[in-house]
Amino acid sequence: MHLYFCFIHRSNALEYIPDDTITLGSTSTDCKTGIKGRLMVGTMKTETAGTNLPKPLDDITVLDMTTALAGPFATFLLAGLGARVIKLENPASGDTCRENAPYLGAEGASLVRRSADDISVSAINRLRNKLGVTLNLKNPEARAVFADLVKKCDVLVENYSRGTLERLGVGYGWLKEVNPRLVYGSITGYGSEDDLSPAKAMDTIIQAQSGVMYTSGGPEDPPIRIGIPMADFCAPMFGVIGILAAIHQAQRTGIGQHIDVSMLGALTMMVSGEPFDLLERCGIPQRTGQTLPRLAPFGIYRTRDGFISICAPTETMARDFFEATGHPELADDAKFATRDARVRNFQELNAFIEKFTRALTSSEALLRLERCGVPSAEVRDPSAATRDPRVIKRGETVPLTHPKYGAVEDVYGMGMPILFSGSDVGFNQPPPELGEHNDMVYRDILGYTSEKIAELKAQKVI
Repeated sequence: MHLYFCFIHRSNALEYIPDDTITLGSTSTDCKTGIKGRLMVGTMKTETAGTNLPKPLDDITVLDMTTALAGPFATFLLAGLGARVIKLENPASGDTCRENAPYLGAEGASLVRRSADDISVSAINRLRNKLGVTLNLKNPEARAVFADLVKKCDVLVENYSRGTLERLGVGYGWLKEVNPRLVYGSITGYGSEDDLSPAKAMDTIIQAQSGVMYTSGGPEDPPIRIGIPMADFCAPMFGVIGILAAIHQAQRTGIGQHIDVSMLGALTMMVSGEPFDLLERCGIPQRTGQTLPRLAPFGIYRTRDGFISICAPTETMARDFFEATGHPELADDAKFATRDARVRNFQELNAFIEKFTRALTSSEALLRLERCGVPSAEVRDPSAATRDPRVIKRGETVPLTHPKYGAVEDVYGMGMPILFSGSDVGFNQPPPELGEHNDMVYRDILGYTSEKIAELKAQKVI
């Protein structure tokens, strides 16, 4: 199986063209460059009736100077929305996510790389729909090449340690001189202007400092790290929001901006959405374990064969809950008739709920609750959750395949959790190999000759 990718004049974006509808140099598609590609990764979203609009960001070009997770996730989202993303990596050492275990190869998954063809699942997940180019910014000859790239881009995103580009002489001051319309997004641990905090930050460090580790678990539990890298995910989402707003403004004014997002700030802002310390001063523990007393009935409860979640905070829902338990009279009991009463008598209410759920299997309890309209669900593990037919159908999770060997392992990754009524979004291109698209980008986008590209390679600039 081969895929062809073609630059179409109408959008100047890399688009997927089925191999049975294109001939290299075809005038019917006005194709400037045809490239024999590799197996696509994940499911390609198919065109459906009404999806006749271009991809939302298909007129935007992004220079991706990111690494690890926070930055690549931001550009991953932009790519999924249709932007042409040019991923810039050092020719000597690419994105660190390429070295994350586990790997996929011809023989399936492994925790260590067994052959040159093995690819990190992290790279497959985060680098899809990106063009891979290399440039050694420490080489003096790279500055002019970098300037040429910046002139062709609408957005630049980076998540290097604070001050890295400035030390290389290509910080925002230089960038806006090269391209005044450029929207420059930076994601750092503590913000670009904070010289007192460490320059480097990791998700667990940010979780520790944000207060989030003391929002889960019981009062006597040690700090609990959130299982997913929450800071690495929430900061780039705010980054993308800022970038899209700045693009909109730049299209009106011709002036770009620096979008500065702090991982600590993004996660701490979310923690401040709940007044944990105030609740504790009012008598409700800051950490309440599996339940939320001020919204009772509300929490995670054990059944005979697992756990379920029950959320019935309003008067109507609480009444429905007591109906589901077979004790509708409790809805009129003075101890449970109002939210304030349920909060005051939470421990007694919680004991009643546990008695109800522990006597039933999860499916039995959920059936009773659902019949009465009580919000409830089984607590699932990640394997079951990512394979939920509902999220697969919507393209919110997708199967990941090896670009060369295909479906060597049953593994699911990130899709695009946004559906548009008139545009097709999502991912249909595999992660690039290091520098895979050098010739295409430097020749077809920057206009470099083959001789110049060869010279840059010989000088180890690219």
